[in-house]
Amino acid sequence: MSEPPPFEALGFEAPTFEARAFEARAFEALARSPIAPVPPVVVMAGWEVSARRASPEAAAGASLTLTDCSALAKVQLRAPACGQAAAALGVRFGRAARDQAGTLVVGSGPGEWLLLAAPGQAQAVAAGLERIAEQAPGELVTWVDLTHGRALIRLTGAQAANVLARGCGIDLSDGITPDGAAFRTSVAALATDIVRDDLGGTRSYLMHCERSSGQYLFDALLRAGAPFDIEITGLAIPAPPGI
Repeated sequence: MSEPPPFEALGFEAPTFEARAFEARAFEALARSPIAPVPPVVVMAGWEVSARRASPEAAAGASLTLTDCSALAKVQLRAPACGQAAAALGVRFGRAARDQAGTLVVGSGPGEWLLLAAPGQAQAVAAGLERIAEQAPGELVTWVDLTHGRALIRLTGAQAANVLARGCGIDLSDGITPDGAAFRTSVAALATDIVRDDLGGTRSYLMHCERSSGQYLFDALLRAGAPFDIEITGLAIPAPPGI
């Protein structure tokens, strides 16, 4: 097959290197959250995320912040509740804990776990689950990447429980739902999975729901937090990589 004629032979000006680079960027696939990002917007691990930062007081936990965490990797695993794979995960139903890599392992149901990791880490999480499955011969161990199918929101601050209580009937006291508790309930009449995941001693909740309901839940939490001067802050990943 003959080589195609150069641009100049066809009467066109050859594109510059800058033009080719711009064209390549224009066709790069970007993942987008179901929750509209608050400007300024940056790209993190292939996701468009808000780079907005809350006031220093809010960032220190003195007031409330709301963060869209939908870019985090989300992998759901199912295995026998009392099997070898469950023992390797080490997290029982109704609890959540981080593994050595910083991945948050949530016991979201009997024989069901949700693993949350930094953006772009779904394949790494799946590789770890593959190793766990290999150590549990004879067990049916399956997993699926839910990253793009679920919205994930973090509410942080001393008044976080008071905000949730405006739309949730669960007892959020330390004695009933302490740090590390995981449960499924209704928030603003929406089925929602909640994980209490305190940050540096400050009360914090992760909430995830179906992707199509993400914006609704985010807006409902903003309205509930308005009397407490809630602020939106963008996703920031701590080091070492985790959530």
